Amino acid sequence: MTSGAIRRFQERVLGPNRTGLPSTTSDVWLLGVCYKISEDEASGETDDGSVLAAFKQDYSSRILITYRKGFEPIKDTTYTSDVNWGCMLRSSQMLFAQALLFHRLGRSWRTKKSEPPEQEYLETLELFGDSEASAFSIHNLILVGESYGLAAGSWIGPYAICRSWESLACKKRKQTDSKHKMLPMAVHIVSGSEDGERGGAPILCIEDARKSCLEFSNGQAEWTPILLLVPLVLGLDRVNPRYIPSLIATFTFPQSLGILGGKPGASTYIVGVQEDKGFYLDPHEVQQVITVNKETTDVDTSSYHCNVLRYVPLESLDPSLALGFYCRDKGDFDDFCQRASKLAEESNGAPLFTVTQTHSAISHSNCGFVEDTTEDEREEDEWQLL
Repeated sequence: MTSGAIRRFQERVLGPNRTGLPSTTSDVWLLGVCYKISEDEASGETDDGSVLAAFKQDYSSRILITYRKGFEPIKDTTYTSDVNWGCMLRSSQMLFAQALLFHRLGRSWRTKKSEPPEQEYLETLELFGDSEASAFSIHNLILVGESYGLAAGSWIGPYAICRSWESLACKKRKQTDSKHKMLPMAVHIVSGSEDGERGGAPILCIEDARKSCLEFSNGQAEWTPILLLVPLVLGLDRVNPRYIPSLIATFTFPQSLGILGGKPGASTYIVGVQEDKGFYLDPHEVQQVITVNKETTDVDTSSYHCNVLRYVPLESLDPSLALGFYCRDKGDFDDFCQRASKLAEESNGAPLFTVTQTHSAISHSNCGFVEDTTEDEREEDEWQLL
C-alpha cells in the first residue's frame, strides 16, 4: 500500500485531515508548556519571533516515529515493514523517546538546523532503530510482548503496549550494569484494582512507585527518575465527555508525556491540546529505514520530525488510551501527585485515576521485586492474571 493510500485510509478512520491551529486564540498546551497565542498570530499577521512560532518549533522538535520499510525481518517472520499494523508500537516509541529527551536534554531542548546534532539526541534515536540491535525497536518490543498479544502483523491496544514496555525495560535493565542503563528511569504502570482492561479504578500507589524505583536502582535508592504509564478505558465506543476536561488538564502538568490514543486500528501520539482539540504526531507515513547513531553526525534526521500541525477532536477518540508522565526526582513526583490529587478532587466524580499512599497485597511488578504474601494470596493473584 502506498503512503498516499495509507493516508486516505487513516483519514477515513480518524476523520478529515485537520491541520494548522483551530480557529480560536485559546491557550495551547504542549507537554506541560503553555503558549498564549494572540489573534494577530493566529491570523498569520506576525513575524517568526511570535509565540506561535515558538509553539511550532516546540511541536516540530518532538520525536516522530513512523512506519518504516526495508528493515531486517522480525523474528522468524517475513515482515520487513510494519505498514498497516505497527502504529501503536510507533506511537509508544514516540512517548518513550520524549521521556529520554526530557531526561537527557531537558524540556527546553529544540532542534537546531544550523548546528550539529547533540550526541544525546543521536543516541536516543539509535535506541529506536529498526533492528534487534536497537534496544527499543519494534523487533524487541514484539519479542517481550508475546504474552500480551504482540505479534508482527497484528494491531494491539494501549494496555498491552504499556505492559510490554514494562517487560522490555526490565529485560534491558538486567542485561546492563547500573552505570550504562539504556533507559535511565524506572517504568511504573498505574492500574486498577483489577489488572488489565476489565475495569477497576486506576490507583497510583506511592508505595508501589517507590518500590519500582528501588527495583530500578537494585535497592540503592528509594527514588529515581520514573516514567508513569496509565492505561485507561474511558467509555464504550468513544471517550465519555465527562473525562475530557481532565484529559485536557493533564497537559498542564510539567510531567506530561501526552496520550497514546486514536481510533481502533489507527493509533496516534497526542502531544498537546487547545480547548477540546488534541494535537498529534501521526505514525502512518511510510518511510525508508535509516541508520542513526552517535558516529553519524551528518545523518539526515528530518524524518524523525514533523512540521505539519494536525489535530483531532478529543471527543472522537477511542476510549482505550494511555497517559504518560515523567518525574525527574522525588520532588517532581510529589508535585505530580499533588496535581493529580487536585485534578481527581475537581473531576465531578469522574477521575482519570486517584492517588494513595499505600495499600496491601500488591504484586504489580514483572521484574521480581514484590511484597511478601501468603501462599493463598499468591495463588489468588496468579488466577487473577490469567
